[in-house]
Amino acid sequence: MNALDQVPPDFLHALGTLRKAQCRKELRLAEIPAPARLAPFAVALGAEVMAPGTGTATPLHGPAAMALASAAGTVDDDETELATGRFILLHDPDGSAVWDGEFRIVTYIRAELEPDMGNDEMLGTVAWTWLVEALENHKAQYRAAGGTATRVLSESFGTLAERPGSIDIELRASWTPASPDVTAHLEAWSDMVCTFAGLPPLPDGVTPLPHRRRN
Repeated sequence: MNALDQVPPDFLHALGTLRKAQCRKELRLAEIPAPARLAPFAVALGAEVMAPGTGTATPLHGPAAMALASAAGTVDDDETELATGRFILLHDPDGSAVWDGEFRIVTYIRAELEPDMGNDEMLGTVAWTWLVEALENHKAQYRAAGGTATRVLSESFGTLAERPGSIDIELRASWTPASPDVTAHLEAWSDMVCTFAGLPPLPDGVTPLPHRRRN
């Protein structure tokens, strides 16, 4: 028996819609091992946004602009990571009362900020707004959304004392798509990761947060 025969048709359909997603070109997207205990069926994608090369014609803000300016004065060709994330699609054919459905999308996004942004009380609210507006902009219908925005302070000591401190913003969120067609959800998430990285365009009315280059 073919292994695909064991996969529910709705999940196969959902996988097909993921392949149709038109994600941001700045995003490096690849399939990664999916968690085995969260649902009977799952697929996971990992993404990262790296600083563009000096030949880019795209207007930049936040970490992208700062990384590009720094790279222009050096001969180091190493790329700078601006943001990273994970997109996980879960499926339980029996449904879940917690999910309010048979599918659940679980995501994680992280990016480094300027240290002086760590005390900004609106930081978590802005991060959540980016998620909500990205889903709305792509008309990705959903329900039962929830998430946590966390600021992570890193300080170095001893032989690493000269290394500057850093503040990371991490957004962990999940929501239930209204149907097995999750194309718009992956496209919205793609925009979210790029927004965290400081790349345009941003949703109307949202001010970009200043980031710092990761050393």
